[in-house]
Amino acid sequence: MTAAALFAAACSAAPAPQPDPPAAAHVSAARLSAALPDDPVRMVLPATGAETRWTQGLDVFVRQQARTAAKRCARAQGAALPEQAPLTFIRYYELPDLAFVARHGLSGTAEVPDATPGPATDASATATAAPAVVRRCLAEGTAAAAELRDRFAALQGQWFDTLVSLRRDPSVVRALRTLPGCLAGHGIRVRDENGFFALADTREQTTAPDRLPAVERALGSAYATCMRPVEAVREPARLRLRARFLTDHATEVRTLRATLVPSLHRAEEKNGVRLVFPAP
Repeated sequence: MTAAALFAAACSAAPAPQPDPPAAAHVSAARLSAALPDDPVRMVLPATGAETRWTQGLDVFVRQQARTAAKRCARAQGAALPEQAPLTFIRYYELPDLAFVARHGLSGTAEVPDATPGPATDASATATAAPAVVRRCLAEGTAAAAELRDRFAALQGQWFDTLVSLRRDPSVVRALRTLPGCLAGHGIRVRDENGFFALADTREQTTAPDRLPAVERALGSAYATCMRPVEAVREPARLRLRARFLTDHATEVRTLRATLVPSLHRAEEKNGVRLVFPAP
């Protein structure tokens, strides 16, 4: 997965190649945590990079529910669904988790556990399901995911739309102007954040596999260092925005706090899928 995809970032054209940064020291792999936030608002409406770990886990959990329900449907037909790419935790461009990036690099994250261990079908399954069965079972999966996602998706979408307004905030704009100079001090010459991700993608695609982890960690360390002044401005601004957002959407937030976690526990019990989150 590219750095741009990992951060859900829109990248500009790649700049001219730059010298590779020095190799970073080895760091341990990211872990998983099952600890829920003290307030589900932090899982659905994150305002800090650290809070997005809960958001990532929630997103993956919903997608696991879809896959589990679809596989159960196919198993009942004695058939197998087509192979799908493994699920991954995806970080957020608007809310960079700098502590995580500094430790694990741009692409490093915890591994999503297999939600459906064991065979995908029963012993009588001999072939991939027929197209009609695939469509029906995928629809069952979509319905299972929607049962959870519909509890928070509309409110979460409004929150992420609200966050976009910070791109035009004068204090944020001023803070972002410091980024190119800081990155240049690390041997990374780009015009802006999008240019950085374009460069990171280029290096990911052209670096020898044995050197790639060190290069990615070094890029992640530089990014985390240079984005800290930006986040020092954005994070308090996001927290203020969220306080207003919670007031403006008090009824929806009250429902979210009362219903989301019980619904997640019911889904865990029904499908045998554990809700987990990436952890440093």
